[in-house]
Parts: sequence; C-alpha cells; structure tokens
Amino acid sequence: MKNIKNISIAAALVVFNVSIAQVAIGKQVVDGASTVLDFNNASGNTKGLILPATSGLPTGTLVNGTFVFDVTDNKIKVYENDVWKPLSDAGNSSAVVANNSVEEGKGVIIGASSSTADGVLVLESTDKAMVLPQIATPHVNVKSPYPGMMCYDTTSKTLAIFDGVVWNYWK
Repeated sequence: MKNIKNISIAAALVVFNVSIAQVAIGKQVVDGASTVLDFNNASGNTKGLILPATSGLPTGTLVNGTFVFDVTDNKIKVYENDVWKPLSDAGNSSAVVANNSVEEGKGVIIGASSSTADGVLVLESTDKAMVLPQIATPHVNVKSPYPGMMCYDTTSKTLAIFDGVVWNYWK
C-alpha cells in the first residue's frame, strides 16, 4: 500500500514537471489553448502589468521582446534585433520604489522547465502567447498608474504603456 502511494506521488511529479504550464492571474481558468499567461480582463479592470524598473539596461543573454522601464532616462524600452528601442518619451520615475533586496534565483519561468533568457519572469513557448491585461481607455480609468505599467487598451485597440507622466499608445 505504501509503495503504491509513493509510486503515485512520483508519477504525479513527473507529469507536473513535463507538462506545459498555462497560468491565469486573477481568475480560475486560462482563456484558450494558445495562451501561456492570462489576466483577469473583466469589464472595469484597471490593473495592468508593471515592467521591471532597471537602472540602465540589462546585459547578458537577452531575447527579443524583453521590456523594461529604464529609470536612467525614464523611458520604456523593448529589446528587438539586438537593439534597445524606446517606446516612450522621457517620463518620470520619482514614484518608482527602489527594491534594494538581494536578488535570488533566476526568476520564474512559465511554459518550460528551463530557459537561456535571464529575467524576473520568462515566458517560454513556441505556440502560446501572453494576453496583456485589458483596460478600456486607461488614461481615463486608471487613477494612479505606476511608471512602467503596460496594458491593452480595448477602446483604441492599442498597446498602452505609462512612462510616469503620460500614456503612450502603439498600434
């Protein structure tokens, strides 16, 4: 009886370790099979994704699609084709609370058991995407946005990013 229990636990661990993860935040179920990370996008949502605030640009193993809020020039940037590209004009980082704690581990990886990318949150998938938090007219509805906040504006159908001063919209 004890051996069957141990075998069952071992089998469950193997299944959990090799399965492709899908994560829902703020809700119980991920919408669709093509989503690796999904947020609660109920009507009236005003919570977005906050980008890491970095002092300068990260180095090391970088992958296209890496986003940061660079507090040295107060711009939101994306890494694309071996170049950091600004997505905003200079904003304001005075509201950013510095995290002075020692960094531990390699971050959280969703969708794979390991990754060569170095980030706080790494999404690995060849056939799944992240669905951003969806907010209708964030410049009106988000009362106190935090520098580096990112969401999808359902009204203008654009990517919306807050640089600490204004919302920037990208089609």
